[in-house]
Amino acid sequence: MNLHPFSKTLGLLMVLHSAAVAKDDDGWLMKAPAEVRGIEGYPVVLPCSFTHPHHTHPSSMYVSWTLGHGRAAVLLFRCSSLNNSQLCQSKPNQDQRYRLEGNHRNHDISLRVNSLTLKDSGRYYCRVELPGHQHTSFENTLGTRLRVEAAPRILSLSAEGSEISGFKAVCEVQGSPLPDVQWIAPNGVLDGDAAFPLSQDTAGQYRASSQLLDVQPGGQYICAASNSLGKDQATLYLLCPSPEKLSARSSFSLVVLLLALALATKLILALGVGAWLLKKTFSGAEH
Repeated sequence: MNLHPFSKTLGLLMVLHSAAVAKDDDGWLMKAPAEVRGIEGYPVVLPCSFTHPHHTHPSSMYVSWTLGHGRAAVLLFRCSSLNNSQLCQSKPNQDQRYRLEGNHRNHDISLRVNSLTLKDSGRYYCRVELPGHQHTSFENTLGTRLRVEAAPRILSLSAEGSEISGFKAVCEVQGSPLPDVQWIAPNGVLDGDAAFPLSQDTAGQYRASSQLLDVQPGGQYICAASNSLGKDQATLYLLCPSPEKLSARSSFSLVVLLLALALATKLILALGVGAWLLKKTFSGAEH
């Protein structure tokens, strides 16, 4: 499945839901979409634009973006534009995944996020500050929710248990939307346990686990995961015990059986001798 044109549309042209508009009585107005969707591994742009009540063009400006709000907020990007500069400079230690996509002098402070991961899902807030003016700052208090989607990926496929208790196959998958899991054997589709979430981030679940009970040595089992963006699968081969192990187990069982027979024989002989001695003792006492 070729995701590049599709993801480019989502990431750079963007499919936007209803736009959120924040404004106050002082004349500030900020526009940002309520939600933006992107695809794992590709860039996305979070739009944000503003108007301010000041009639003069501000010579200096500070722009910042955070993930989360209030005390839990994480500062992702901050830049400053001083003395009418057309550039908004960030600090040297700025994470290069984040950069200003819009032209801040045209009141566009949209943020570009590169190389998306599922952990980037969350709610983002843009903020602008105009030093030297009254009511110098304004923030989109509603925020923009970024929903990162990803094709399924199987993280692990393993067998658990023993020959005594029986074996089960366990498949851990990742994807957004959360993938559906199906178990397949050479003779057809099997009934495995429904996938259940393993972990959850602030924007939604993206990891799940499914298990297949009563898998047999010598069997071949496929774990197939799928969602709207694609599919992935992995194969588990459960090997039969080697002939050496079977021979060693049989030999061990034979030794245990022979030892048990020897002990039983000795016990019978000891009981017989004891009974004979008691009988002889009582017979001698009668004479």
